[in-house]
Amino acid sequence: MSLIKHILNFQTVFGVLANMSLLFFYTVINLAHRFKPMDLISCQLTFIHIVMVLVGGDLWLTDLFESLNFENDFKCKATFYISRVMRGLSICLTCLLSVFQAVTISPNTSLLAKFKHKLKTYTTNAFFYIWSFNLSFTSICIFYVVGFTNVTESNQMKVTKYCSLFSMNYITRSLILTVTVFRDVFLVGVMLTTSAYMVIILFRHQRQCKHLHSISHMRASPEKRATQTILLLVVFFVVMYWVDFIISSTSVLLWKYDPVILTVQKFMMNAYPTITPLVQISSDRRIINILKSLWSMCHPIS
Repeated sequence: MSLIKHILNFQTVFGVLANMSLLFFYTVINLAHRFKPMDLISCQLTFIHIVMVLVGGDLWLTDLFESLNFENDFKCKATFYISRVMRGLSICLTCLLSVFQAVTISPNTSLLAKFKHKLKTYTTNAFFYIWSFNLSFTSICIFYVVGFTNVTESNQMKVTKYCSLFSMNYITRSLILTVTVFRDVFLVGVMLTTSAYMVIILFRHQRQCKHLHSISHMRASPEKRATQTILLLVVFFVVMYWVDFIISSTSVLLWKYDPVILTVQKFMMNAYPTITPLVQISSDRRIINILKSLWSMCHPIS
């Protein structure tokens, strides 16, 4: 387990550094310009991923609470609440990013074209509803999370080394499960639908370009690169999400705590927020230009 813990700690440090670097690049890029709606979504998603990696890795939160002499019960509730809110925000904003890009690249003759001129307003409103829903809905669950005790109770399931989950009544459990599953399935469905739509547009665009230019002289436009990046992120997110969902559902159904399963789940939950900034940095031409400029400054040609 010590090796696995070291791997998780390395993943946490690497994920935080990668996301902080991405956030720094977005700040530099937009200092002299207004934030574009796409960058606003990406910045929020990057911040959320920083918190997700920190809380999921459990590298700093335990030491922080212990240094402040917080009770174990408060630590469990805070960690659980933050992690669930960030998880919900991650899937919502990833879906919003996919929808935004689909509208952006849609042809002027499509039904989505009429939303282009109001994208900024719609995005701002979406931020308000997304944050409000996730902050309020997740608050219901914290009443059932408590600090773990050695007292054996049939209605208490140990979910981490220090925390446990009390069983809920049928109505509450059904309500939370129904809303969560509906939200996640709906958002994943929207992401897959918009992804398929973007693939069709890219395919049509590429086919048209072949008639106008030779393939050897074709260069990917910024919109095409951004679309390909988002498609890659959506596919990766969907895969990681369903793996995490299966692991979580298995633990709840069996009503059993397994340290190995919990460790695997933490690793899978942190995989997406760790890989995302690397994909965005490597595919954003603006960031690549900044890196080239920094490299030129540090290594001037003599």
